[in-house]
Amino acid sequence: MVRSARKPLFAVYLSLTAVVLAACGSVHGTPVAGEIDVRELEVGAYSTDKYRYDQDAGNSGALLEGFRMSEAVAPTVAIDPALVYGRGGRATTDAADATETALAAVSEPVLERNNLLAAFAASGSDRADLSGREDAPDSTTVTNMVLRFADEQTAATAAQELEDADFDVAPELNRKLSLSQYPDAHIHWRPGIATVGAFMAYRDFVISLFIERPEAVEQDLLDWVRKALDAQVPVLDKFEPTAQSQFSSLEVDPDGLLARVTVKDRSGMEPDPRLFNIYGPTKLVHNANDQSKIRKAVQDSGAEAMANADTGSVIRTRDAAGAELLTTALLADESDHYDTTDAPKEVPGARCVRLNSKGDSETEYKNRCYVTYKRYIGVVSSDDESDVRQRVAAQYALFANSL
Repeated sequence: MVRSARKPLFAVYLSLTAVVLAACGSVHGTPVAGEIDVRELEVGAYSTDKYRYDQDAGNSGALLEGFRMSEAVAPTVAIDPALVYGRGGRATTDAADATETALAAVSEPVLERNNLLAAFAASGSDRADLSGREDAPDSTTVTNMVLRFADEQTAATAAQELEDADFDVAPELNRKLSLSQYPDAHIHWRPGIATVGAFMAYRDFVISLFIERPEAVEQDLLDWVRKALDAQVPVLDKFEPTAQSQFSSLEVDPDGLLARVTVKDRSGMEPDPRLFNIYGPTKLVHNANDQSKIRKAVQDSGAEAMANADTGSVIRTRDAAGAELLTTALLADESDHYDTTDAPKEVPGARCVRLNSKGDSETEYKNRCYVTYKRYIGVVSSDDESDVRQRVAAQYALFANSL
């Protein structure tokens, strides 16, 4: 599914306060043969005119690279086919944020000292909706973070220092482990505790793994580290990083995808891991309730990118058929806790859902609508039903006006 809210691993992104709009905004555009006149749609205060954001990365070039790194992290289903429940993923460039997301508290000084450039973390499990080990003691969860540094030597230093800092929290209890297949991997566990951590430098990156298993068996934990690295290393081999010297040349919205996400206020938009970003298509897999099915749908649809602004998203696929295929898959992915509801009849192809009793209103929006236009998918979310209906109408109008 396309989640704006975040599950326990990541900071929760709270739902919007319900807003009732008193008047309709104006809609720009000219009707095209075979299409509705979008000027007649009720869009509230949402922007529907063609637009282009400032492309200057400013001080956010490293974060834009972090967004690109969604394609540098293997989804957990690639590690093991049982790990289908995605728990999300996002980028960061901040040492404190990276530490809070997926590392031990003692890691922050290491990241600062070695000048962390960017990172992307993702997690997945064989159980849905985990809020803690005590709630699912028989589960397997893998958290995988890839961290980018200035060069190979810095990455190697950072990997060793991260391992040392983590191990030295309880040196009398922790035990070092090794894998012949990955001699450069720093691995340790605490006997009797069903978790294992690993750090391995690879090129300019450090792969950080934290794996939770049902039982504290040393060889089993080592096997899982090996499986995770077997999946992760080939993904990094395929990823083409941007040279640090070129970070400032990265554009905020090079293909105009963010400009096609409808928002009320376009002013002041700056790159943000949750509120304003463009991720690669693997981000959809990291977020999925069933990574296996969404991974296949992403591949079959030719999904290329996902732009997120405020609480809306736009996904670009290979063609119109791909957009329909992926939309159907995304709707199915959340069908256990969202029920189909009536969509605005005046918006061609719109499909809407409402959170049911199985959902969590603290971490999910109550209403969501999807609309396709050519090879694009628009996804809008809100706690207020009238707001989401206006927004999906605005999303269709913005597509029509900008494509």
